[in-house]
Amino acid sequence: MDPVGSHYPIGVIAVQNPCILVIFGATGDLARRKLYPALYNLAQDQLLPEHFAVVAVGRRAKTAEEAEAEVIESIKAFSRTEYTASEQDREFLKCFHYFQLDFYDSARYSELKSLLDSIDQQCHTQGNRVFFLAVAPEHFAPIVLQLKAHGMAPNQGSQQRVVIEKPFGHDLKSAEELNSVIRSTFAEEQIYRIDHYLGKEMVQNLMVLRFANTLFEPLWNNKYIDHVQITFAETVGVEGRGSYYEKAGALRDMVQNHMLQLLTLIAMEPPVDLDTESIRDEKVKVLRSLKVNPKEVVRGQYGPGVVNGSQVAAYKQEEHVDPNSSVETFVALKAYVENFRWAGVPFYMRTGKRMPQKYSEIVISFKKLPGVLYFKDEKLDPNVLVIRVQPDAGVFFKFNAKKPGTDETIVPVSMDFSESSLAGFNTPEAYERLLYDVMRGESTLFTRWDEVEHAWRFVDPIAAYWKAGGVPVILYPAGSFGPPQADFLIRADGREWHEY
Repeated sequence: MDPVGSHYPIGVIAVQNPCILVIFGATGDLARRKLYPALYNLAQDQLLPEHFAVVAVGRRAKTAEEAEAEVIESIKAFSRTEYTASEQDREFLKCFHYFQLDFYDSARYSELKSLLDSIDQQCHTQGNRVFFLAVAPEHFAPIVLQLKAHGMAPNQGSQQRVVIEKPFGHDLKSAEELNSVIRSTFAEEQIYRIDHYLGKEMVQNLMVLRFANTLFEPLWNNKYIDHVQITFAETVGVEGRGSYYEKAGALRDMVQNHMLQLLTLIAMEPPVDLDTESIRDEKVKVLRSLKVNPKEVVRGQYGPGVVNGSQVAAYKQEEHVDPNSSVETFVALKAYVENFRWAGVPFYMRTGKRMPQKYSEIVISFKKLPGVLYFKDEKLDPNVLVIRVQPDAGVFFKFNAKKPGTDETIVPVSMDFSESSLAGFNTPEAYERLLYDVMRGESTLFTRWDEVEHAWRFVDPIAAYWKAGGVPVILYPAGSFGPPQADFLIRADGREWHEY
């Protein structure tokens, strides 16, 4: 396996395995904003297979020319590298095929199979296929069952993989039912449950930061670390996804996947090896050890307010949202990893929409030294390690030093590393790395079933307690950092949320 924090594997020019990438939901927002630009950038970096094709499956009728124009438009709008209409770009576009399909039209799947078989012959892709389900969750099971019924995932003599976007179910029961359907067609090692946060550069760097630096790993425990904070702050509202958010809420949309995935990488034990299963085994151990008191979880919902200088509406005024909705757009909680390494160390997590700043970060706050020497007469800040996931990926380390001059004042100073500061380095988007990995069969950055299972086992009791009326939803003004109860949660322990 390549180093977790690397751009792409050293010495590898392209994915060697030929394949057809079949994108269901080809006219949707995910394909337009993320998948097409990611494929284009992989092509620019010569990281696509030599024998490769894309079949974009959508429900709208389009000519080949219209479909190609939309791909070009998405690349121009969202790619990190510029579209130049070069010969290389024209060759890239030749890989694309558009196929109209209603996901519930069984007869059309036979025609899709014929198209894939034809492309196999033309492009020498040997029957290898990656099915990317960039569709609403309710379409996952029907599509997978149709793939099985029409022999498009024979699992014999070729490689078939399926990529599934979150959410994977809306609770443990629905997740188990969905998993059962998918496993009826694909083996566990063929299923790639995608969490795009795991493709972000600094998330990949977490293991390298911990296990490749003598400075950190010996201190990464309850003897030296006071507490950990994870914050995912968004300035946007639900952005037209009101119908989805009414079913999900922040707990299921953010905590169950993105935040718990980051927590596992922070808290996991060193794996016995850097192979996929060894890393996943350690992540699952963390989830099994994770405990929370549902009574102490703060849930909030944004009201009207001002964000970035503009007046914005309340959540209940958003399109496709129940005017009497009690769905949360903010969650703050304190959890404990009850094992030998982390006993007594609180993990504070908060996530919310319509907050004053957009950022994602992990804060490792180290314990203060005993109250002697420099701590005798001065109130000194603890050492803090901040891992910034977005928008400015990097690492910030704060420590104490003497203020220049003749007095003996001690002040906090910092060392700051930014990914974007590397000369000639244009950080790849998360979907570039994830698409690259699934095409070469590398599943480390994807979630295994038991990770999903234990994440739901952590979240479900919180949701059940809320449903029973245990914790009310608290309104907070848009443009704030959530309800004041989130501050009380951490201040009750004599701590403060880190300011970005």
